[in-house]
Parts: sequence; structure tokens; C-alpha cells
Amino acid sequence: MASVQDLKRRVRSVKNTRKITKAMELVAAAKLRRAEQRIEVLRPYAERMRELMIGTARATTTTGQFPLLEAREEGGTLAILPLTGDRGLAGAFNVNIVRTALGVADDLRREGFDEVVYTTVGKKGLGTITFRGLPVDRPFQGFSIQPTYADAEQVTEHLVGRFTANEVNRVVIVYNAFKSVLEQRVTTEQLLPVERTVILDEDEDGEEPQELHRGLALFEPDPEELLKALLPTFLDTTIYRALLESAAAELAARRTAMRNATDNAGTLIDEYTLAMNRARQAAITQEILEVVAGPDALE
Repeated sequence: MASVQDLKRRVRSVKNTRKITKAMELVAAAKLRRAEQRIEVLRPYAERMRELMIGTARATTTTGQFPLLEAREEGGTLAILPLTGDRGLAGAFNVNIVRTALGVADDLRREGFDEVVYTTVGKKGLGTITFRGLPVDRPFQGFSIQPTYADAEQVTEHLVGRFTANEVNRVVIVYNAFKSVLEQRVTTEQLLPVERTVILDEDEDGEEPQELHRGLALFEPDPEELLKALLPTFLDTTIYRALLESAAAELAARRTAMRNATDNAGTLIDEYTLAMNRARQAAITQEILEVVAGPDALE
């Protein structure tokens, strides 16, 4: 049984840890509010961008002339973009992303892809994938919590360059979509080639939704030139939105993890305090017994 002094040290240590976890919870909560505001500002812009691209694509005579829309045969190299965090202490946030990315790689290998490479965002994803001995094309770090549009452009430029150079035949992004403080959903999307259903807003059968009406619009420059310029911007916006979603999800996961750690620390302190009181009472009882037994030993 641990001594009273040992239990006191444990209680003091857990109390210090609880102060740290409580502070981290408050910091994550403050940053989360700002991250939510950034997502709310971006979502209308992303939706308008998509509507503009849909209208432009419908006005073009053909979409087969754009390299980013080129549907290629199964096989070749697959690039996976997992968005993880630069720091830990966020529960299963990073683990779920890496696990899903590995599952996507296994599924697409069975579809015929010969090689899988990873373009990582975040130190945690890079560390896990490197530890497993998997090929990393290019790592991006340092902006998992506060990504900027320039960071998204940097990632897009690299992936588009590899795709247009026929170095990869498909690019898939894996990230945590922020739904609420208590819910973050792992999402997988095909980034390149841009799917026809996304560009033309069609369902899986190739039909347009009946509730959408095509309006009359005049384009300057030509719709083909405009769509060619919009596609890279659309990809930049898609990755930027995924980065913001991932940042908010990471902060929400860290806030929840630190709150659970703080609650667990309080429970542990109560248990140690109870054990310390029992040990102190046992020591007092033993001293009383020794005092009472002293005179009897002298007789």
C-alpha cells in the first residue's frame, strides 16, 4: 500500500495536470469559435463558386478539352491527401484520418491501381505514414490550425502539376468534416479528375435535377476560357474549405479530449484523496494501539 507522502505527491501531480488540461480546453474552445466563423464565411462563397462553374460548364460545347476533367482508365498511380493535425492530444482525430486513408488505398488497389503515394498535410499523418514505410510524395506542415488560402493554393498547385503531367491518375482527399462540437465525420472525396456530376450538377444517371432551371447568360470571355480559369480556383476553394473543416474538427476534438481528461483527473484526485485519508487513519490507529499497548508491555 502506498504511503501518505506518496499519495500526496500523486494528488499534487494530478492537480497540476488538471490545470494544464483545463487551460488547453479553454484555448481550444476560443480558437474553435473563430474557426467556425471562418467556415460560415467561406461556405456561401464556395456555393456561389460552384453555381458559377455549373452554369459555365453547361454553356460550353464540350468538356472533354480540359485536362482536369479527363477521366482516365483505372490503374497507374493513386495520390491520397490525408488532412491531419500538427499536434496530438485530440483524441482519435488523427488516427481516424490515417486509418481511413489506408482503407481507401486498399480499396482502390483492388480496383486496379498499381501504386499509392501520399501527399500529407500535418505532422501527425506524416509521422504515421512514414513509420509504416509508405511512400510520401510531399509533406505540408505548419498550418493545420490556421490554414490560409495561400496554403490551399500551394497544395493544389502541387497536385494539379502531378496530375497534368500524368504522374498520378487520381487524387483523393480524406479529411474530418466539422458537423458540430460533438460530431466530426471522416469524409472522402475525389479531387482529381473533377467528376462530371460535380461540374454539371447531374445525378448518378446523368440527369439534371428537375428543380434547377437553366437561365440565359452571356459570357465574356467564351465559356470554355472561363471554365478553364474557374477549375483551378474551384480546386483551391475545395481544398481550402477542407482545411478549414479539418481545423475546426481538430479543435473540437481537442476540446472534447481535454474536457474528458480534466474530468478524469478530478475523479483520480478523489480516489487518491480517499486512499490518502484511509492511509492516514490507519497510521493514526496504529499509533493509538502502540500507545495503549505500551503500559501493558511494561508490566
